[in-house]
Amino acid sequence: MILKSALMAGLTLLAFGAARAADGPGSVAPEVQTFTLGGLKLVAVHDGRFIAPNNAETFGVDAGPAAVAAVLAKAGAPTDKITVSVNALVVITPRHVALLDTGLGPRAGGVLQASLAQAGIAANSVTDVLITHTHGDHIGGLINAAGGSAFPKAVIRMSAKEWAWAKAQDAALVKAIGPQVKTFEPGTPVLPAITAIAIDGHTPGHVGYEISSGGAKLLDIGDTAHSSIISLAKPDWTMGFDGNASLSKASRRATLTGLAKTHELIFAPHFPFPGVGRVEKDGDGFTWKPALK
Repeated sequence: MILKSALMAGLTLLAFGAARAADGPGSVAPEVQTFTLGGLKLVAVHDGRFIAPNNAETFGVDAGPAAVAAVLAKAGAPTDKITVSVNALVVITPRHVALLDTGLGPRAGGVLQASLAQAGIAANSVTDVLITHTHGDHIGGLINAAGGSAFPKAVIRMSAKEWAWAKAQDAALVKAIGPQVKTFEPGTPVLPAITAIAIDGHTPGHVGYEISSGGAKLLDIGDTAHSSIISLAKPDWTMGFDGNASLSKASRRATLTGLAKTHELIFAPHFPFPGVGRVEKDGDGFTWKPALK
């Protein structure tokens, strides 16, 4: 099955095709992990997972299942499937509780709200929701089970290009969250300690978020990379989710190269929970080094 867009309750939900039948999204228990960055408190939040078959329709589109299997085998992973997590990140500052992406949402089995509750974070206490891009596994949690705004007191922030693209696709989404949305241009601070960084190719307005405090930095890479194995070992392989494959490859390679040089901490929404660590150069590719246990 070629990767496709499916509408779920009016949301544009980009899903891992056959993974929905094999294991389904959201099949995880609520889970959080708290850590610090400089003077800030951050909370990694587990929402769900996907299991994609190794059929070259999502990972290694231009390489084939045998090549993907070889990469997986070298990493000691199963060779017939690729498992990715769905994670979100909370950044707590003196005046803001910022949630970076919202996962799948309750209608697709996401457990974001339960994980937030486990961390003692109520939906009404979230002041800002920062969206990397508007695929359903990142914005599904903006909508509650009744179809309304899940974070009614929050400002929902995304790049101007991304919001324009989202509005052209889903009127129901616009109706539910439109009054809360505030757009920005990448390269500018969106909140104290958080700056949006353009990482082009995945969607028209895809961004990452760099968080800085006391000389420490962490980059939320959004969907720059999906698999902690394949996306890093073979960053130049086509990924089925990317809207512009050639631009995404260039962005992925450039971003990972820079991160390997600086050793900057990253948060990767689809890497194994909690998705916090660093990338290191390994031959022509990269490897993942988790920072939290």
